[in-house]
Amino acid sequence: MTAPLSLGWPAPAKLNLFLHINARRHDGYHELQTLFQFVEHCDYLDFKVLDKPELKLHSNLAGVVADSDNLILKAAKSLQQHTKCQFGVEIWLDKRLPMGGGLGGGSSDAATTLVALNQLWETGLSATELCELGLKLGADVPVFINGFSAFAEGVGEKLQNVEPAEPWYLVLVPQVHVSTAEVFQDPELPRNTPKLSLESLMNSPWQNDCQSLVAKRHPQVAKTLGWLLEYAPSRMTGTGACVFGQFEQEQEAKDVLAKLPASIQGFVAKGANISPLMLRLAQC
Repeated sequence: MTAPLSLGWPAPAKLNLFLHINARRHDGYHELQTLFQFVEHCDYLDFKVLDKPELKLHSNLAGVVADSDNLILKAAKSLQQHTKCQFGVEIWLDKRLPMGGGLGGGSSDAATTLVALNQLWETGLSATELCELGLKLGADVPVFINGFSAFAEGVGEKLQNVEPAEPWYLVLVPQVHVSTAEVFQDPELPRNTPKLSLESLMNSPWQNDCQSLVAKRHPQVAKTLGWLLEYAPSRMTGTGACVFGQFEQEQEAKDVLAKLPASIQGFVAKGANISPLMLRLAQC
């Protein structure tokens, strides 16, 4: 096998357009209903196949540690072990998505690693098999492997493809890290939102059950959300801290971005029902 350097495998961000917490299970996980949509703002990974089973990771960001807990390396190792692949890989991560913001960057990086290496190592797993591997790495990983906007139930692993509108989003990044584990362990988190059919949910006002709690615990999130609500319908994504506003036109979103206080970072990106990762895979 030759050892080419593949160019630009995207790992897109996701938004939770709504997030309802329905119940807490006996195993500590939560039953939820949520709607995932991708946005065209991505990390990028490059892969060079090695002829020995060695795994190496390089990153442009000092905060990304290439150790045994890194999801990218965990994903590569899980595929390697599951398929008994004798090849290795050298990986370069161009980290552009904020970490710990609710945009799914770590899960997306892991999913892109599984999808790309399944192609480059020629291990031949189906998308369903890759999703099963991905779920062991994190509840959000399968939606990125699936590659389509999806309504999710269970702990987020039961996916049904959907096609919501694809507006422009202004995503703001408060300078605070929100712990997903702490949010789901908080006694004040609402856990009794009734389960509804997909049709009812798509035609009801959208909300995030974690938003009020996170805004209460983290004033930076409340301040950023309050600022954005002046300009557009806005919510928090996932367990935060990122918040997003929805716009019909790109220029509208850019005009608001230009008004951002210097203390807040943000970006404008198009909603996408087909993941940029799927479009990259199709090129193969």
